[in-house]
Amino acid sequence: MNTMSGCLAIGALSERTGCKVETIRFYEREGLLPAPARSSGGYRLYSQDHLKRLTFIRRARGLGFSIDEVRKLLALADERKRPCAKVRVVAGAHLEDVRVKIADLRAMERVLRDTVARCADGRRADCALIEALYREIPNQASRPSELPARRRKSAAGFSSGS
Repeated sequence: MNTMSGCLAIGALSERTGCKVETIRFYEREGLLPAPARSSGGYRLYSQDHLKRLTFIRRARGLGFSIDEVRKLLALADERKRPCAKVRVVAGAHLEDVRVKIADLRAMERVLRDTVARCADGRRADCALIEALYREIPNQASRPSELPARRRKSAAGFSSGS
């Protein structure tokens, strides 16, 4: 519902952006979205700038940027000169993370496909998938945090040869 002079109440902002009310409040607490003006009754009143900024945040989050990456991008967007080279560094690092995740997902798909295929028609008492889940990854039980971040997710304890 629109309120005074083109401002939006939190419900209307939520509806316009597809962002849940609690998420909007979270973005405010995180400092991504500036605190809005308040009505005489204490209700939040969001401006068109809030709408624009929340749209930016939602698009960035939709592309998989972390809260910290969004914070960096917003800081760069707020600079008058908008240094594209700095934005490129943030986006380039994120792109590499996405590529690693895609590679990990492809590896997981391959392992799961092979394991499901070994299950044949599902009538066997022994199950390759169940057995693979019981197997421990060497050195993971004692030091899981020492695996590089990109390898932790792909090191699911499967190999297409097991």
